[in-house]
Amino acid sequence: MHSGRWFRRPVTWSVVVSAALLAGSVAAPLPAASDPVTAATTAEHDGARVLQENWLDARTVDLVIYSPALRTSAPVRLLLPEGWTRGADRAWPVLYLLHGCCEDADYRAWTKFTDVREFLADEDVLTVMPSGGPAGFYTRWTNFGADAPDWEAFHLRELRGILERDYGAGQRRAVAGLSIGGYGASAYAFRHPGMFRAAASFSGLLNTLQPAVPGVIKGILLREGEDPFAMWGDELLDHRTWSERNPFDHAEALRGTALYVSCGNGLPGPLDDPGSLPDPLEPAALSTSQVMIARLKNLGIPVTEDFYGPGLHDWPYWERELHRAWPMFAERLGLGVDRSGASANAVATAPTSTSPAAIRMPAE
Repeated sequence: MHSGRWFRRPVTWSVVVSAALLAGSVAAPLPAASDPVTAATTAEHDGARVLQENWLDARTVDLVIYSPALRTSAPVRLLLPEGWTRGADRAWPVLYLLHGCCEDADYRAWTKFTDVREFLADEDVLTVMPSGGPAGFYTRWTNFGADAPDWEAFHLRELRGILERDYGAGQRRAVAGLSIGGYGASAYAFRHPGMFRAAASFSGLLNTLQPAVPGVIKGILLREGEDPFAMWGDELLDHRTWSERNPFDHAEALRGTALYVSCGNGLPGPLDDPGSLPDPLEPAALSTSQVMIARLKNLGIPVTEDFYGPGLHDWPYWERELHRAWPMFAERLGLGVDRSGASANAVATAPTSTSPAAIRMPAE
């Protein structure tokens, strides 16, 4: 299950670090609507529309969505809860799972490299796994004035509108992600207070302006063939843009959101293959995660931390962390019982948004 490593070879992330320094399933009966659908028969929001709906089994459906915010189309995988039917007179809690960068599996990564399909099979939750691009960083790219692609608007306005209109997505939401998806989960939570009741970062870069971290980010972009200044510009000349998207700088906005932060130290651990070498990216994630934890505690904001020591920047640990974070998600999503069998506490009241059309993206 873990043969498809996120970075595949240790040398790959050595290239990233060097660039940073230079830059500074089993077939099942299908629902009736199993054929691709056209734009004329799908929900639309701000021009976004479903181009294809492809059923892989009774619970798994892949969507291809045209997005004005991206100016192209992008895929999304959904894991549907037991009993889901189109047009049902109810709404389901929603869990967004964000992938990392540089992974060919993209929106399929969580189902390819973890047991999420089996783990959530009995949970009454709609699981959403959207594409975030090879290294889209879950943000709006300034792109030298083009202001595109805008992954944030695609996920939180366009996709959300489609999910709520056509797939039964409700107002109780949680978000988790790994690596740059961990950054994305934290960024989405602070930039949209109250939209998510819980947020989890697994090996995420949570202080993008910490010394040396901008170089790591630009190194990742270089590795994927992107202009390292196309996303947010230069961290010094465009400091405001970088800061507006930095979870550490806006930790106060996370107050009221249930938070989970975890990371290893980059040394081979118990879930790694024999003979594995240390990796250079996990220590960077660990440092920013520890600084973020200290900031949250200084502000008196509760957070669950799991700094588990030896462990590479890899899927076996992120699968385990989803399991460990699940009781927090279950409680905040109002699912009633956690994995230990204990009754969950009442879901804390949190502000919720109204219709997707009413949501305003943060001012830039």
